[in-house]
Amino acid sequence: MRNIKYIVVHCTATPQDTTIESIKKYWKEVRGWGDTPGYHYLIKKDGEIVQLLDEKQMSYGSAGHNAECIHVAYMGGVEKHGYPIDNRTQAQRDSLYDKIMELMKKYPNAKAMGHRDFPNVQKACPSFDVKSWMSEYVPKELRNEQQEEDEE
Repeated sequence: MRNIKYIVVHCTATPQDTTIESIKKYWKEVRGWGDTPGYHYLIKKDGEIVQLLDEKQMSYGSAGHNAECIHVAYMGGVEKHGYPIDNRTQAQRDSLYDKIMELMKKYPNAKAMGHRDFPNVQKACPSFDVKSWMSEYVPKELRNEQQEEDEE
């Protein structure tokens, strides 16, 4: 069994409507990773979470750390010219938060962090500060409760 120390958040650095098949093709043909994906989970624009790899297996998400990581990515993270931007939809934010919380319960010693937070990583991925976002995020259930109170 793998000793999971990190739940790593990524962006795909692609348009949000990029297909999973095209990302897999890139990993295989350009990166030379064969059929091993870069992430365990991928969150589509509508918030749907797609599992790409069993958590027992190692993915190629963060060089030098993959043996101790579970990788979760959202589709997007760049604007039309390729510059980093936090363009997550609310559905992606909700799904990402829920997945991170689920994984942290499963791996209680793991720390949630962005790909860019590893030493010597020279990229903006996931295009936002994971630690700050996690501390400020209001879960969907609490937002719904607040909205109901405001309507009364």
